[in-house]
Amino acid sequence: MLVSGAGSNLAALLAATADPTYGATVVAVGSDRDGIAALEHARAADAPTFVCRTADYADRAAWDEALTEVVGAFEPDLVVLAGFMKLNGPAFLSRFGGRCVNTHPALSPSFPGMHGPREALAYGVKVSGCTLFLVDAGVDTGPIIAQAAVEVLDDDDEASLHERIKAVERVLLVDSVGRMARQGWSVNGRKVTIP
Repeated sequence: MLVSGAGSNLAALLAATADPTYGATVVAVGSDRDGIAALEHARAADAPTFVCRTADYADRAAWDEALTEVVGAFEPDLVVLAGFMKLNGPAFLSRFGGRCVNTHPALSPSFPGMHGPREALAYGVKVSGCTLFLVDAGVDTGPIIAQAAVEVLDDDDEASLHERIKAVERVLLVDSVGRMARQGWSVNGRKVTIP
C-alpha cells in the first residue's frame, strides 16, 4: 500500500486483513513523506514500512523508478494507493499497471483531481460518491472497479461531504480489495469484472 496522510483507508484494510478469511495481507506500506499517521498505523500492525521521497531524487522519473523498485521488492499481487498524493509514472505503471488501485472522492468521470467534493458542491450535484479504479496514466481516469453514491445534503460544506464520502469509500475499498484478492479480476477495455 502507498499512503501520504492520516491513513484511514489503510487502517480499515489492516483491520480487515486481521481476519484470515479476508484473503489478503498487507505486505508493506510505503509513503512519499516521513512522519505521517498512516506509517504509525502500519507499524502498530507490524507491517513493513518504507519512505521514498521525491526530494531525494534528481527528478520525478528517477523517483518513479526508485519507487517501482522498492515496491517490486515486496512482490505485491495488488498495489493499493490509499490516499497516496503523487501520480505514478511510466516505470511504475509499466510494472504494476492493471493491478494498482486507487480511490477518488467523486463519481468518476466527474470532478477528477484533488478537489472532488468541493467541485461537486460548486456544481450543485445532488448525488456524489466515491470511485475505486485501476490506475492509468491519467488523473482519476482508469477503468472503474466499483462506485458508491452519497447524497449531497442541503447544508453540506466541503468537509462534511468529504467525511461522509470517506466513510463510504472505506467500505467500498475493503470490500472490493478483498473480493479482488479472493476471486481475481479481469479487464476488457474499460470494463473491470470481479467474478
